[in-house]
Amino acid sequence: MNEIMTAIPELEKRIGYVFKDKSLINEALTHSSYANEKKINKKACNERLEFLGDAVLELISSEYIFTNYPDMPEGRMSTLRASLVCEEALSISASRIGLGELIFLGKGEEQGGGRKKPSITSDAMEALIGAIYLDGGKDEAARLINSIVLDDVAGHLAMHDPKTALQEKVQAKGSNDIVYKLINESGPEHEKTFTVSLFIDGKAVSEGTGSNRKNAEKDAARAALRSM
Repeated sequence: MNEIMTAIPELEKRIGYVFKDKSLINEALTHSSYANEKKINKKACNERLEFLGDAVLELISSEYIFTNYPDMPEGRMSTLRASLVCEEALSISASRIGLGELIFLGKGEEQGGGRKKPSITSDAMEALIGAIYLDGGKDEAARLINSIVLDDVAGHLAMHDPKTALQEKVQAKGSNDIVYKLINESGPEHEKTFTVSLFIDGKAVSEGTGSNRKNAEKDAARAALRSM
């Protein structure tokens, strides 16, 4: 009980929102491992709120993209939205408010490093969005999403689809000559490492490595974006 009494006001302070119905924020913070360990009704864990929060997040992010990128074609809009709602982006958003340290976890999940698992923190982030939507409505949910999830659109896109982000950045500077060259393969057949060199206008800009050529190219694109 003490951990619940401590976690709820702390999270409310971090997100700048006070819940009218405390059971909602309690549910949003409850991982299934904790519910199972405490023999709580399975419905009391955050999986149902996660389901709702996922839909709310998709709606708000879609509205954001539609409004802020009036010339963007549908396919590109879908790619951008995917970068904003993916597990990695949500886990980063969760880390900004220290959500992982406030989740109620079972002992096994706690010992297994669950507080830092992107799959757990991203789900809790969606559950939190769902809880705020139910407690305060769409506007409050949108405020949270805009301030924590949508505050670094370019960063999320670069992380999710760095090759496209780099192409857009290079094109904005009047160029379109990006070439990825495989320069090395190492390791046994079942565990190879690929190294790719990235050239812009014939000049070597960065290198990247990965378990396959595609991942190596993404790594090289991220490195190029960081240098730019």
